[in-house]
Amino acid sequence: MSTQGRARCRLVILLTFAAAQILPADAADDGSESWQLKFQSTGVVQNKPAFSAPYTGTNSLLPDREYSHSVTATVYLGIRLWKGGEFYVNPEMALGVPFSELKGLGGYTNGEMARTSGADPTFYRARLFLRQTWGFGGGSEAVESDQNQLAGKADANRLVLTLGNLSATDIFDRNKYSHEPRRAFMNWSLMTHGAWDYPADARGYTVGAALEYVTPQWALRAGRFEQPKESNGLPLESRIMTVYGDVMEVERGYEVAGRKGRLKLLAFGNQAVMGKFSDAIAQAAATGGTPDLTQVRALHSKTGGGINIEQDLREDVGLFIRASAHDGQTETYAFTEIDRSVSGGVVVKGTQWKRASDELGIAVAVNGLSPSHRDYLARGGLGFFLGDGRLNYRTEQIFETYYSMKAAKNVWFTLDYQHVQNPAYNADRGPANFFGLRLHLEM
Repeated sequence: MSTQGRARCRLVILLTFAAAQILPADAADDGSESWQLKFQSTGVVQNKPAFSAPYTGTNSLLPDREYSHSVTATVYLGIRLWKGGEFYVNPEMALGVPFSELKGLGGYTNGEMARTSGADPTFYRARLFLRQTWGFGGGSEAVESDQNQLAGKADANRLVLTLGNLSATDIFDRNKYSHEPRRAFMNWSLMTHGAWDYPADARGYTVGAALEYVTPQWALRAGRFEQPKESNGLPLESRIMTVYGDVMEVERGYEVAGRKGRLKLLAFGNQAVMGKFSDAIAQAAATGGTPDLTQVRALHSKTGGGINIEQDLREDVGLFIRASAHDGQTETYAFTEIDRSVSGGVVVKGTQWKRASDELGIAVAVNGLSPSHRDYLARGGLGFFLGDGRLNYRTEQIFETYYSMKAAKNVWFTLDYQHVQNPAYNADRGPANFFGLRLHLEM
């Protein structure tokens, strides 16, 4: 972004932040909004004590003590254009210094840390999209005002088209107990399916379209999105009929002992210019060198899926479970180096100790690699995030717990702890511990 562009984006964020504090959203007598202006800012500081490691490779998590920090600020502007039509735009600022240059973990510890993070602020457009809703009766439901969601009424049975610049995770694999790293669990393995190599640029956003048919008990979603031109790159490939990420999800509501739950089944298919592990290994065997995915890239596909469960245990206690996997034949293209993942946890509201706005979360994740991915790393190959030089393979096991406290109106302060056994799937290194503080502002 040019100097002039950065200045404009700074001005937009500053003016919008000021306006959000003095201007209420325009609401009609029935509570519906014709427009809204919201803002969030999140700061995360993490500390990693030194840990044991007999060797360290090019893409290893460094065994020395390290500190990491990130800051994001986002403006949410929404306008109702016509009946069922809504337009949203989100200018955003981000900065961050990651652990070990973002290397050495499958489940990275901070979901706010973009792959383009740097110590200086970067200003960009995170989202710019149109949402069109067509109602088909079945009664009406109240839609609460939220980020990128105008308050109003919607038919219980409806068709929703979302088109433009957004994140695929805005629509797919949502879970009310573990989805948003600005408020809940921060580890990449817990904020979405670890093995869903979801289409996104290096900041986590893409361009595409999704269509949803929603009823009170079930929903069906499908979407196609652009992939980056290169693995974990920033520019997107506009040839969406050749290079793409397809996603489909079926959702079903249910009850167990009078407690509500949601079950979601997700399937995805990606096509992009990716390196195949077996091709890289074969080329290295023929030349006597080290396998290198960048030397064997060609148009390949990747398929996978996952299951997502959220279950209310009580009014103030909820459970989530996720499991996901993909074919494991090609390099990670847009998310992280996880080929198999199972995760689950519990979130408890603070009503029991008279802190209703506080929240305690405890979760675990177990991540794995496919046999060909393991073989590639064991032979000295490098992925985008992984590469210790050799590999004594074990599953990467992650524990995370947090306590989020409402410190003031619109302000939450969080203590976070994460323990990673076998970082980067290597039993020779670690375990590693991470202690974090998060400050989140919303208005």
